[in-house]
Formats: sequence, structure tokens, C-alpha cells
Amino acid sequence: MQEVIRGIFRGAKRGVMTAKKGRNFYKGNRTGSMGSHTKHGSYVVDLNKVRTYVVPDLTDCELRPYVSHRGEKIKVDPCSAAAFTATE
Repeated sequence: MQEVIRGIFRGAKRGVMTAKKGRNFYKGNRTGSMGSHTKHGSYVVDLNKVRTYVVPDLTDCELRPYVSHRGEKIKVDPCSAAAFTATE
């Protein structure tokens, strides 16, 4: 029983386990694998595992990426439940 209590205290003293702390511990950074290792020690990238992002064509877009701080301030009344009910 005494060993169990001693083990609980040992675990309670430890802080957060990170990749920089602890021996024989690899936390990783959730990036996933993009290929596989060969028996010769090299790495082969599998193009089916590589992340690709589909970006729309924005050449004729009128929007700008940033909002100016000099823009005029607009006051909006808070929403109520009555604004969302259908009135016929």
C-alpha cells in the first residue's frame, strides 16, 4: 500500500510532458506522415498523402485582404428572438 501512495506522489510531482522533457519520449506535432521510410534509410514521399489546398481564382475580386482602422464605425442594435421569427 505504501508503494502505491509513493507512486501517486511521484506522478503528482511531474509537470506537463512535452517533447523537450522526458527520456525516450517523442510527442510529435500532429503533422502526420507524407511518405514512408525505405530499408536503405531514405524517405519516399507519397503524393497521395501530401496536403493540397484548392484556392479560388481571386483576380477580379473587389475585396481587399485587410480592413482599414480609419473606416467609419457602424452601430448595430443587438439581435432579439423576434428578429428571427417568421412573420407573414
